[in-house]
Amino acid sequence: MPRRRSGPSHPFNDDRRGERIQKVLAAAGVASRRDCEQMVEEGRVKVNGVVIDGLPAWVDQANDRIEVDGRPIRRHEQHVYIMLFKPKGIVCTNEDPEGRRRAIDLIEHPLKARIFPVGRLDMDSSGLLLLTNDGELANRLTHPRFEVHKTYEVTVSGRLDDAAVRQLSEGVFLPEKGEVGARTGRSHLKLLGRDGTKTTLLMELREGRNRQIRRMMLRMGHPVRRLRRVGMGPLRLRGLGVGAWRELTARELHELREAAFKPAAQRARRDERGEKRAPRAATGELDIAPRAANRGTTQRVPSAPARGGKPRFAARDDRGPRRRGRR
Repeated sequence: MPRRRSGPSHPFNDDRRGERIQKVLAAAGVASRRDCEQMVEEGRVKVNGVVIDGLPAWVDQANDRIEVDGRPIRRHEQHVYIMLFKPKGIVCTNEDPEGRRRAIDLIEHPLKARIFPVGRLDMDSSGLLLLTNDGELANRLTHPRFEVHKTYEVTVSGRLDDAAVRQLSEGVFLPEKGEVGARTGRSHLKLLGRDGTKTTLLMELREGRNRQIRRMMLRMGHPVRRLRRVGMGPLRLRGLGVGAWRELTARELHELREAAFKPAAQRARRDERGEKRAPRAATGELDIAPRAANRGTTQRVPSAPARGGKPRFAARDDRGPRRRGRR
C-alpha cells in the first residue's frame, strides 16, 4: 500500500508569519482566490525560491519574494472594478491557446492593471461580465457558499408550459462527466413572454455549473436560442452598448460588497422572505419562487367555546397535532 502524504513540506506553515498565500496572490490581482489555490497545488508558486507544494501556507508581503510561474507578483496594486457588456464570440479567460479574442482585450484602462473576469460566460453567451484585480471580492462573488445570485435573460425554442417552468424552478437532474450527477439547486423564475415558437424567461441562479442553463433547457427539450446575463447580485447591466465597458460607480461597488460579505443569517432571512413571494397572476406573468421544504398548510378550526359563548379557534397544522392559539 502506498504511503499517504502527510502534508506540504515547505517551511511556511506558521500562521504568525502573515496572511494566507492564496489571499495575498488574489489581492495582487493574480487570479481569483480559488484559481490561486489551484496554482499553489500545481507547484507554480515560489516563496523566497522555495516551491510551495501545498496548502496551507502563510507569507509576509513586506519581506517575502513571491513568484508565480517565475515572475514576482505586484504589490499594493490599486483595485479596479469594471463592468463589460460581453458580446458573443468573446472568451472569458486570460490565457487562450487558440488565440481567440478575450474579454480583457476589450478593456483599455489607464492604470494598465492586471484584471481577470469574475466567473465565466461561455463564448455563445453575452451580457454582464465583471472584471477586477480584487481577488477577495471575486472569490465571494463566485463561490457557491456565499450565494450571490446571477440573473439571466433566456430565450428558448418552443413553448414552455407552466408545468415545465415549475420543474425548472424546483431543479433538474444533470449528469456530470465521470460522476453520477446531481439535481440543480432551486431557482427563481419569471416568465417574460411566450408564443408558439419561443419562450423568454428571467432566471436567477445561485450556483454556477458549466453551461448549466443550456444543459437544463436541453434536458427539458427546449434548446437555448439566446442567453444574456443581466445581473450579478444587486448589480444590473445598465448604460452600456454591446462590447462597451465602464467602471462601477461608488454606490454599485458598495451594494456589491454588501451582498458578497453579508452574514449567512441575513442571507437566510432574505431567502425566507423570497420563498413567500406569490405568483403575479394579475400581470399575466408567472413568477415562481422556490418553495420552502416541509411547510404544512394551516387552517383555523373551532375549539371549545370560551366564556360568553364565543368559540375559540386553534390552529391545526398538517405536520402535527392541534395547538391552541390566542383568543
